[in-house]
Amino acid sequence: MATYLLAYHGGGMPASEDERARVLAQWGQWFGALGSGLVDGGNPVGQTRMIAPSGSVSDGGGANPVSGYTVIKADSMDAAVTLARGCPLLQSGGSIEVCETVPAM
Repeated sequence: MATYLLAYHGGGMPASEDERARVLAQWGQWFGALGSGLVDGGNPVGQTRMIAPSGSVSDGGGANPVSGYTVIKADSMDAAVTLARGCPLLQSGGSIEVCETVPAM
C-alpha cells in the first residue's frame, strides 16, 4: 500500500457552534470510513510563508494555498482518489490535491 497526502485547498469554516458540531461529525464519520487507511487525520493550516529559491520570504501560500491536510494509505492512486471523494471539505467548496508520497529514506 502506498501513502498519499491529501492537500486541501479552500473550503470554509463553520459559522456557528451547531454547524461546527455537524461538520466535525461529518469528518469523524469519514475518518471512520477510512478505517486502517487513515494514517494521520491532519489539521487545518493557519499562517503560511513561502520561501523562494533566492531565500526571500513572503507571507501567504501563493495563488491557491493549502488549507489543511490528511495522510492516508491506499492500494493505488485511483483508490486514493475514491477515498478522497468522501471528504467533507468538498461539501464546503474546497478542493483536494491527491499526492502519492515516495519513500526516499
